Amino acid sequence: MFDRILVVCDGNICRSPTVAAMLQSLKPEKSITSAGLVGLEGQDMEPTARNVAESNGLACGPHIAKKLTAELCQDSDLILVMESRQKERISKRFPEASGKTFLLTQWNGKNDIPDPYKRGRDAFERVYPMMEKATRAWAEKL
Repeated sequence: MFDRILVVCDGNICRSPTVAAMLQSLKPEKSITSAGLVGLEGQDMEPTARNVAESNGLACGPHIAKKLTAELCQDSDLILVMESRQKERISKRFPEASGKTFLLTQWNGKNDIPDPYKRGRDAFERVYPMMEKATRAWAEKL
């Protein structure tokens, strides 16, 4: 049912590419991509995010950040966001996507996953297990 999954954060260089890689490793038969509400277009994954992921055994592969568009929303069966405010922004900007947009933590507390960007390696190491736990919960439901 949910074969095309879009993971969204702010810049599309930290949380969303990490979660997309996590989910792709758990559900290789699904088509999973990521985007950002602000979208630092053209940038690679943030080096600390990639390093923390790889130190946890997750291969992230090449990444080129992109901004969320109506077309990306339309082409997705499910949109996963990191924070409640992101869900609200998507609902306002792309109302047709509101019914398929959910928090990544939907199945384990519905808490926001804080943005570690520019907060040092410790912040990335704190959010990684949050993202992993929430991603595994989604993978069980898909």
